[in-house]
Amino acid sequence: MGWIDTESGGYAVTLEGTKVLCRNAAGRTLKQVPPKLKDDPEVVRLRQLAEWLERHERECREQVDAWLVRSLPVPVTLLARVWPDPAWRAALRDLVVAPVGADGAADVARAGFLRDADPDPERGLGVVDLDGDSVRLGPAQGVESVLIPHPVLLLDDLDELREFAAELGVEQGAEQLFREVWRRPEDAGAGESGEGAVDEWRAYADGKFEQLRHATARAAALGYRVRGGHAVCPLVEDGRSLEAAYWLGEDYPDAEGWTGSLEWRDRTGRRLPLAEVGPVAWSEGERMAALVYASRVVDEEGDAR
Repeated sequence: MGWIDTESGGYAVTLEGTKVLCRNAAGRTLKQVPPKLKDDPEVVRLRQLAEWLERHERECREQVDAWLVRSLPVPVTLLARVWPDPAWRAALRDLVVAPVGADGAADVARAGFLRDADPDPERGLGVVDLDGDSVRLGPAQGVESVLIPHPVLLLDDLDELREFAAELGVEQGAEQLFREVWRRPEDAGAGESGEGAVDEWRAYADGKFEQLRHATARAAALGYRVRGGHAVCPLVEDGRSLEAAYWLGEDYPDAEGWTGSLEWRDRTGRRLPLAEVGPVAWSEGERMAALVYASRVVDEEGDAR
């Protein structure tokens, strides 16, 4: 963007990224916009544009994160359509993508780093695979959509992918390869079914918060909904909608709060036995609980409660 003259003579403003810059009549860029230009129409307009750009960038990252967390196939044509937008491109570039077959299953063996998206169906997506080869994924190659796999689905190749990403100097706009993952313990709910099935995980229970509002604010700041006393994370696994729910409490906001169990529910609200919880849902549920639990009260001896 070029420099725009303000109504206050001698000053000009421009937008660099999402920051408004100002220069004086001598052409020197100032450290900040002078207070007297606060209400200048051009300054106001650029600040509004900057706010919109920040919001747009955040929404792009959140949408990409939702595709990843909910294991939603993304059409190649959609990625090609949004790719020219710098905000979308920053959120998508260098993410690991895997082609989705006609049966709806992702071929993780053909996964690679997303480097380009072309609206030409003959070209489709440009991907660098684990062998370092540049390949195309698109309609011409029989690929209509791709999955942005959750790292828990890449565990067999995750270390190799991380090493290769470091070699390429990859910086992912959305948290994928270096996202923390949690595996469901093999004995979690094993061998139990029906009424006797274990359907809650208490690894993050009994975390103390001086006020309940501190726990709910922490959950909201992390992007989770708070509903009915729970922090909630919507998920999709194997085409099934479900949610992870972590108990925070539903007392008065300024009352002392103690966390409870973590559970998973299907779309009807039925609590799922732990043995029925898939790898992505388990990892994201534990991630939510761990992030909230980390803000619990720690006493003077350094022991967390």
